[in-house]
Amino acid sequence: KKKKKKKKSRGAAPGDPLLHPSLDEHPRRSGPPAEAQSVRSLYERISTYICKILDDYGYTITLHENKKGLINIVAKMGKGSPSLVLNTHIDTVGTGDLENWNHNPFDAVIDGNNIFGLGAANCKGSGAVQLWLAREIAKKGGPKKGQLTFTFVTDEESLDANGTAFLRSSKAISPDILLFGAPTNNCLIIEERGVLWVEIISYGKSSHAGEPQRGDNAISRMIRICNHIDMNMSLKLNNRQYKGMESTINLGRIEGGKNTNVVPNFCRVEIDRRLLPNEDNNEAFFEIENIIKDSGEPEGSYTINKLRGTNGFSGKEDSLLVTSISKSYEIITGKPIEFTNAIGVSDGRYFFDDNVEIVNFGPGIGSAGHSNNESIEISSMVNSALILNDAIGNILGY
Repeated sequence: KKKKKKKKSRGAAPGDPLLHPSLDEHPRRSGPPAEAQSVRSLYERISTYICKILDDYGYTITLHENKKGLINIVAKMGKGSPSLVLNTHIDTVGTGDLENWNHNPFDAVIDGNNIFGLGAANCKGSGAVQLWLAREIAKKGGPKKGQLTFTFVTDEESLDANGTAFLRSSKAISPDILLFGAPTNNCLIIEERGVLWVEIISYGKSSHAGEPQRGDNAISRMIRICNHIDMNMSLKLNNRQYKGMESTINLGRIEGGKNTNVVPNFCRVEIDRRLLPNEDNNEAFFEIENIIKDSGEPEGSYTINKLRGTNGFSGKEDSLLVTSISKSYEIITGKPIEFTNAIGVSDGRYFFDDNVEIVNFGPGIGSAGHSNNESIEISSMVNSALILNDAIGNILGY
């Protein structure tokens, strides 16, 4: 579904977005836990705040919703080439145990040079920076060449296809250059691993735990399968490296059994594989599948399913946006920029085969995200905003 909003001019935006990092209409007010609100209501509140700022400054806004409640914002200004798309996500992971937080995670609490709150580093700090950029660029008259697009998406944390992937598949965006506001601590990431999630289900026969010989234990079968995978994949992955990145495998979830006194007839696991830019996710799936087939377990006693998979990407240090950000970084900070590698993955993986320049650059430290007492340094946000304002201006000429 798409909802078109006409250009309007309604005066100044309600405060500087850099001072409203929660991206909410009432960023200082404590609210109920996200779990107590409907997903749609939560994203509608955030989307309303973002859209008002973008609409006030003349952007053409469309809303895209592939799955009910997951609202993605696309705001455009200018036309032609190059098409520069900025992207950040507005969804977050859960809070975990609230007792482990020093502040209400649903407040934006400023303490010295830090802002604390759920999603502060990943990725609402970057969202605030991009809103500030949208306002400043519009105040200067917008791009003199090419098109500038800001996207605020959902469904990123679940690695699912209803956010940036949907914008790509529906052709809501067609970038030449794609900038993701990941928390890179204002370093550049131009190479990223791909990801593969695999589900394995083992089957057995239930019986009373007092007579286990009458049953067939599905959990025991799964243990044998996982041990076989671990032994074989460890040998294969030990020597797989690419520019400081490692090819990895992790058993992330396991479930099975109904009760302690019952031999389980079902067990399910999920495996996470991180793929080097020169590895293919389909080939990686077949590799795991073949190892399991060689485990000695009877045919039909297990199934293997590919839950999702995308390849990594590798960029060039002399590409247009990388060069521009590097120069602007040195002007603003007086230091040369650093390149780093990502631990996780970004939505850039959906564009790995599109001949698009993909860059990750944003404020905040990646390890601060997904943790209790998540925070971001205000100075990191300010530097990020100034660097990007200069770099984008050099490319689009405002």
